[in-house]
Amino acid sequence: MAKGNHSDYKKMIDRQYKDLMKHCQEHMEQVEKNLPESTDDLHEMLRARGISRREFVKWTSAITAALMLPPIFRPMVAKAAENFSRLPIVWLHFAECTGCSEAFLRSSYPNVDDILLETISLEYHETLMAASGYQAEQNLEKAIHDFAGKFICVIEGALPRGLDGKYLTLGPKGKTGIQVAKEVTSKAAAVICIGSCSAFGNIQAANPNPTDSVSISKALGISTVNIAGCPPNSVNFTGTLLHYLMFGGLPALDSLGRPVWAYGKRIHDYCERRPHYDASEFVEEWGDAAALKGWCLYKVGCKGPYTYANCGKVRFNDGISWPIMAGHGCIGCTEPGFWDTMAPLEKPLPDKSYGGGEKTVDKIGIALTGVAAAGIAAHAVASAIRHRKDDRINTEEEKHD
Repeated sequence: MAKGNHSDYKKMIDRQYKDLMKHCQEHMEQVEKNLPESTDDLHEMLRARGISRREFVKWTSAITAALMLPPIFRPMVAKAAENFSRLPIVWLHFAECTGCSEAFLRSSYPNVDDILLETISLEYHETLMAASGYQAEQNLEKAIHDFAGKFICVIEGALPRGLDGKYLTLGPKGKTGIQVAKEVTSKAAAVICIGSCSAFGNIQAANPNPTDSVSISKALGISTVNIAGCPPNSVNFTGTLLHYLMFGGLPALDSLGRPVWAYGKRIHDYCERRPHYDASEFVEEWGDAAALKGWCLYKVGCKGPYTYANCGKVRFNDGISWPIMAGHGCIGCTEPGFWDTMAPLEKPLPDKSYGGGEKTVDKIGIALTGVAAAGIAAHAVASAIRHRKDDRINTEEEKHD
């Protein structure tokens, strides 16, 4: 790129980030004005858990980078974290095992993400609430009435459509899951699907799928943000909520509704065993010498080359480990229909050749997922252009008024 062109491009990027920062600051002011007062002092909670200010600052830097934002946004990430408990959440459960909620609750040594989830303003959550029956129903009705247009609807579990939805009849009034979902999502500011059950149907939708279970998006005909995984990582959930608090909108999504910042790269791209793949060094069977050396798990079924997620970066169990690090291959749980498309889970997919280089695995991964890097980039660019266009239209309308 010529020097002059490079300078112009840098000025354009700087201007865009400046405009984005202004929008972020204005929105955060509206958050503090319009959302309920915070009932928790985040910094006091952090101190009580032994997390220093320095560690909090380090966390804000990591989240800022993860959200694909430049360092100038770190103070805004910190401010959004402080306002985390102001955002009302209505959390619905449908056809699922509650494993996603359990994964968020079971932390042995809380980090900042875990503590944020403790401060979350849960107006309704069937697993955690004490109320039941009509009282629970009243709590749900009150929440969607009091915070109409302001709350985030989080959904865990698929929706069965068989027998007119009667496979999932809920509550004292005998409503179907589809009825409840329609009522609540119609009044929500946004809908976030937690886990692959709500995002893609998951095991409930696996063949032969006798209840005709499908994703929330397909059942209701609405757009959803899909935090895929079985279970997903809490970082991907908290990061998405922080983005919403900062900008009043949802992050750029890939073609499957997943946040690009969390699902824009393959497991294969972050894997610590990747050099062994490139060197054609594979575990042939469980417990062999190659397994003891930490070689690539592709031949024993690892679906990392076909799976888009950041598990290798954020890890699980307080960031200690993740399946491949622990010795088992990725099962592709962030991808649609993985129970069927990735089976058998401990054997390579049929008719696919093994490694020997990036070119081969790129072809396999892109063909199976249909989420090529170019497609993600195009989506992000289109989103940015659309938002800028909307901003210009709104500005013109304001001038006209």
